Amino acid sequence: MTAVTVPTRAARALALTSASALCALAAAALAITVMGKVHRPGVILDIAIPVLHSKPVAHKPVAAAAVPITRIDKVEYAGKALIADPALLENSQQGPIPRIADDGRKPMLAYAAPAASGKFRIAIVVSGLGLSGKATEAAIAGLPAAVTLAFEPYQNGVQQFVSEAREKGHEALLDVPMEPMDFPDSDPGPNTLRSGVEQDGNGQRLNWAMSRFAGYAGVTNLLGQRFLSDSDALSPTMVQFARRGLYFFDNGAVPQSVAPDVAGRSGAAFAQATETLDNIQSALEIDRHLSALEDQARAHGTAIGAGFLYPITVARIAAWAKGLEGRGFVLVPVSAVVSQPK
Repeated sequence: MTAVTVPTRAARALALTSASALCALAAAALAITVMGKVHRPGVILDIAIPVLHSKPVAHKPVAAAAVPITRIDKVEYAGKALIADPALLENSQQGPIPRIADDGRKPMLAYAAPAASGKFRIAIVVSGLGLSGKATEAAIAGLPAAVTLAFEPYQNGVQQFVSEAREKGHEALLDVPMEPMDFPDSDPGPNTLRSGVEQDGNGQRLNWAMSRFAGYAGVTNLLGQRFLSDSDALSPTMVQFARRGLYFFDNGAVPQSVAPDVAGRSGAAFAQATETLDNIQSALEIDRHLSALEDQARAHGTAIGAGFLYPITVARIAAWAKGLEGRGFVLVPVSAVVSQPK
């Protein structure tokens, strides 16, 4: 046999090695095709990032927080601002909830922020505080003290934020989750007040929300398009606000809201936003709504704006407020412009 027809031993070994390599590559390709990309071992960090939800549309549900306060036995202050007074609290199964003191003092007055006097008064509420620590801190520090801040009840640390806000001079509200039209696609979170639920059931859910922190003068709606348009569902809740000495602030997000009528029949102190600031989150639109508040205050003596904890909203309110007194207006907390029960 010649060298051409008979491969050498070395050549045969090389051919076998090449064939094995090709088979291995083919097997690997098949495995990736069938099972997907092969992942190498690595370190995975599970980091929880607070989500700042969108007010007008979907609200992602969050897990219910543990009870942050179990009992309050002494008067608590943040600086000069009252945060908690046992005389103004009732110990419930969920925790302390507001009540009218035996001497007639009401939480809405005891926890009210100071109000400047002036002919044309404007109140602004910024809601959604408490879920994002960074955004909450920025709002507390960056907004004028007379801006009222509404806190959601879903984080254990919310009491610290409320105390910081009160120390800075802000009035505090409680954001109570209420049923929207597209529930559960839009979900305000655990213990949402629902239409069609027995009065006791909504009462327990309301008590849960009211027990999350102390120091708030009133309550406002977190979503609630369906709940605020249902007189039968809203009436018992509004009665509770009146009996506990809290005012209710309707943030104006529900055009068909029956809250003004129900509050009047229930004897609840009440206020409603006359302008929603940030349905469109742009500086131009927010500035336009802030200017509209000035027009309303000139015409009627008072005006109330409502916004959400968007960075652009906080920034525009802060910039607008710097020249407010020079234009003849005063910024006041909501407690200064609520309609008192007759």
